[in-house]
Amino acid sequence: MTRYFASRADAAMRLAAALDAFRGRSPLVLAIPRGGVEIGARIAEALQGELDVVLVRKLRAPHSPEYAIGSVDESGWLYLSPQAGAAGADDAYIEREKQRQLAALRRRRTLYTPARPPIDPKGRIAIVVDDGLATGASMIAALHAVRARLPSRLVCAVPVAPPETVQRMRAHADEVVCLEAPANFMAVGQFYGNFEQVQDDIVVALLKKRRTPPSGRVAAP
Repeated sequence: MTRYFASRADAAMRLAAALDAFRGRSPLVLAIPRGGVEIGARIAEALQGELDVVLVRKLRAPHSPEYAIGSVDESGWLYLSPQAGAAGADDAYIEREKQRQLAALRRRRTLYTPARPPIDPKGRIAIVVDDGLATGASMIAALHAVRARLPSRLVCAVPVAPPETVQRMRAHADEVVCLEAPANFMAVGQFYGNFEQVQDDIVVALLKKRRTPPSGRVAAP
């Protein structure tokens, strides 16, 4: 089995190199917690940009919690997978699961950015990142949430995803950057040598460490 990346740090540096055209243009790097924040922090530093989170939650299948049947963003906008019904999710279940995940989003927002609102991407280059995609449900919700706030350019950037998911993302972003799209995809972690879980305290520390570009100003897109 091929392991493309030694760690998230390795993946982030390689992804930053692929995004080098945005360096010095004060991009806003929006990471999907939690693993995406470790990726996003390094990309923001390399590109001389700002870092923030975009908060979304997967909707879990009724009998297989690890399987995503959709996702929800902080506004309550819902993306449902075409396979949601086949996985046993009826309307009542979907509504209950949506409310559970919205409550989790509120807790996470309070934990991650308690003293400030989210950074506004309006008119800016917004790069939405994660440490990898499987179904892409969370990324679709994240891209929708950011698109609604009118960035000048919306980029989806990930180290690894299956080919069909990469193709699906193209309908939701102006540009998709994916370093590896293996046909034998089973899970994101299979392509990393080290894929330890990122804890909330690490996310909080990374967000505190890097918000403002070194210049202290927002460059024109």
